[in-house]
Amino acid sequence: MTLPPFQHLVDAHWRDVARLAHALAGPVDGDDVAQQAWTQALAAYPRVRSSTNLRGWLLTITSHCAMDVHLSRGRRAVPAQDIALIGEVSGRAVVKGPERDRPDESLWSHVADLPERQRHAVVLKYVVDLDHPSIAKALGTTPAMSRRLVSDALATLRLAISRNEI
Repeated sequence: MTLPPFQHLVDAHWRDVARLAHALAGPVDGDDVAQQAWTQALAAYPRVRSSTNLRGWLLTITSHCAMDVHLSRGRRAVPAQDIALIGEVSGRAVVKGPERDRPDESLWSHVADLPERQRHAVVLKYVVDLDHPSIAKALGTTPAMSRRLVSDALATLRLAISRNEI
């Protein structure tokens, strides 16, 4: 099997890659995503086994690069005007009873003490209201593992509640 020269691939599909990169990553990061996709494609091109669907192969690489950009956005620090507002941005736990609309500070402190992956899974499940396949995609794991992370986190929180620490 012989592959066409890489430049022929670029000439034939550069518009499709650029269009998809801009659609997935937006106008600010679209060019960077397209460039990253072409760089990764060039590096992997000698290992391609079949030349039947090179366009699909390129678009898959582009979508993976766009996903990397979205994931990295979530890891970037976001400046805030007031440090006290940071906890209110992501959602609140509400105390049931006479103090109804007050956030439960002790619950959030226990959530903050959870291991990182469990904490992220719980926040994605109960604050962002994602299902387990979406949580798995966001965390880079399987839906079964996301269920396990949420389950373990809830067990830890229940234990803290039963000890009357909350």
